[in-house]
Amino acid sequence: MLATRRKRNSVARLTKNSKIFKAIIHAIQEKKGSHITSLDLRKIPEAIADFFIVCEAGSTTQVKAIADFVEQHVQDATKETPYHHEGHQGAQWVLVDYVNVVVHVMLPETRKFYKLEEMWSDAEAEEHK
Repeated sequence: MLATRRKRNSVARLTKNSKIFKAIIHAIQEKKGSHITSLDLRKIPEAIADFFIVCEAGSTTQVKAIADFVEQHVQDATKETPYHHEGHQGAQWVLVDYVNVVVHVMLPETRKFYKLEEMWSDAEAEEHK
C-alpha cells in the first residue's frame, strides 16, 4: 500500500452516515457480497484510514464484479474516484482505496488467512446485513 504518499484529510473525518460509506455498503449488497464488516479505525492513531470495509465473494469473478461496482456506484453517487486500487489481476483480494475508507473484497479463504479483523481488533466492528 502507498501509505507513505497518501494524505489523510483529518479535517473531513468520515462517519457511518457519510455518503461514500453508505454508497460502498449499498454497492456490495447489490452485488451480493457476504459477511460485510466495517471497522471503525478513527480512534486508532496509527490507522491509515477512518474505516475499513471488508466483505467476501464466492468466486474471483464475483470479487471483480463487487470491486468494479463499488467504484462505479461510488462515482455515480458521490463523484469520488479511488485514490488507488489493486488486486484485480489475481482477484483473490481486491482493495479499493478512497483514502479515508478502504474497501477489501476477498475470497473467504483469503480473508481467513489474513484476518484483518484480528489485526485491527482495537477497532469497533459492525456487521452489515
